[in-house]
Amino acid sequence: MQLYDTARRAIVAFEPNDNVLMYTCGITPYDATHLGHAATFIAYDVLQRRLIDMGHTVRCVRNVTDVDDPLFEKARELGVHYLDLAAGEEARFERDMEALNALPIAATPRASSAIPDIRGFIGMVLDRGFAYESGGSVYFDVSKFGSFGSLSHYSEDEMLVLAKERGGNIDDPNKRSPLDFVLWHPSAADEPSWDTMWGPGRPGWHIECSALALRELGTTIDLHGGGADLIFPHHECERAQSEAATGQPFVKHWMHTALIHMDGEKMSKSLGNLVFIDQLRETWDPRSIRLAIIEHHYRTEWSWDDELMPRNGARFAAWNERAGSNPDLLDEVRRRLDDDLDTPGAIAAIDEAARAGAGVREAAALLGVDLD
Repeated sequence: MQLYDTARRAIVAFEPNDNVLMYTCGITPYDATHLGHAATFIAYDVLQRRLIDMGHTVRCVRNVTDVDDPLFEKARELGVHYLDLAAGEEARFERDMEALNALPIAATPRASSAIPDIRGFIGMVLDRGFAYESGGSVYFDVSKFGSFGSLSHYSEDEMLVLAKERGGNIDDPNKRSPLDFVLWHPSAADEPSWDTMWGPGRPGWHIECSALALRELGTTIDLHGGGADLIFPHHECERAQSEAATGQPFVKHWMHTALIHMDGEKMSKSLGNLVFIDQLRETWDPRSIRLAIIEHHYRTEWSWDDELMPRNGARFAAWNERAGSNPDLLDEVRRRLDDDLDTPGAIAAIDEAARAGAGVREAAALLGVDLD
């Protein structure tokens, strides 16, 4: 299998051991699952299916970020407890993933479950000299980590722009450097707070995934991923603090999915230009929705259009009429998936077989589309 690796900026061999350890950054549960979320998680689902088909076992962990600014802001707006909001939205997300035929995840740990792990993790980073206390917070000192930036390959100026756009307070006067990032900081009056030797407060965003990955999967992960907007700052910071804490490589292979657009802008909760999975499910078979997602390559940005669902509804109907077996087609789909998870090529091969009257059941199932 060949997969693009973000850090190496090349398609390279992905050759894990028999048991594959995967970590994917999950949702911040303050709203419904939109198409961008689903596209990310379905890409990793197809990857898992092919790895299992190859004979591997896969332990995939997908966290739930239930300690984070957007969740607290939404809970304030609605006048509800943040954990009640998180529980309801997490349940809705799981219903959507089940409807889209996503494989069960080995573990879906919540950030709120990891406070003892996070405290211990921060202690490790401090003890190794990569962090400092200032103004009641603990910060990671990027100047002490020589390879900071080698995942994203962004310049310092680019990193500063993205940090500011994506939740980093680059003007924090307590920082030694604008790119230093918070590991622990004081909570607002209406936010959860936990006691530590550095003072009461709550964890920063990046530290949550590092602590959960270490707890659930160990020091080094075979593959880690998420949307491309997580490359910086989240994954860059996650890599730095993890390797600072353990002294070992954090991730062997970084896999990121491209962003989806609508009305000329990235589909995002902050912009409100969203297509929600539960709303699509009111009209369309979830298998057609899954096809609409995977007809695009995971590394190619694409835009929602009104023809997407009718086209894939018709595609599913055509496949469903050709539910017999076809070993040659299954092998062709395997070859396509082994070429950087080429789901558009796999779908094209199945389309051609269906038009020719050949069976497509097993090939469709490898893509997670179970026919009647």
